[in-house]
Amino acid sequence: MERIGVLALQGAFVEHIALLRRLGVEAFPVRLRQELRKLDGLIIPGGESTTIGWLMQEFRLLEPVRKLAGQGFPIMGTCAGMILLARRVLGLNLEPLGAMDMDVRRNAFGRQVDSFETDLEIPVIGAPPFHAVFIRAPFIERVGDGVEILARLPDGTGIAARQGKMVALAFHPELTNDLRLHSYFLGIVRGDVER
Repeated sequence: MERIGVLALQGAFVEHIALLRRLGVEAFPVRLRQELRKLDGLIIPGGESTTIGWLMQEFRLLEPVRKLAGQGFPIMGTCAGMILLARRVLGLNLEPLGAMDMDVRRNAFGRQVDSFETDLEIPVIGAPPFHAVFIRAPFIERVGDGVEILARLPDGTGIAARQGKMVALAFHPELTNDLRLHSYFLGIVRGDVER
């Protein structure tokens, strides 16, 4: 059984754990460096990116997670997690993990009141469209050659990407009952989903 850790310093980690358990994997919160050992994958949840980044520094998790990412470890980041995985972030007063070769804009759609929901075509998970929840969401401004855009808004804005075994989503799949994106990530963890 796969062991998936969910960074549990701030944000929507409980919801990720619940969805993963529905998929039959061992999922648990990660707050300490030693809890990163013996994991098969890690999820960095949505929340407040500056706060999560600062707490990762305080709990001495930033460098160990950066090292795991550099070794090709499976990591999924949602909303704030996408921001932290990026190489460069516009509007963040903290150095991100730099794990994915992409530039991301924080709070790209506006404030909390500008949050929205929409149905997305995401070819890697098939039909029907995925009902996505965007809350003070980022978007992708630039990607490098090794990054594949998985989903775009109708205007072409990139809001989901993959690089190697890392997946970044601008929205919150953990706030829906749709298990397909978590299943997709587990497929990457297991080696069932090729590039």
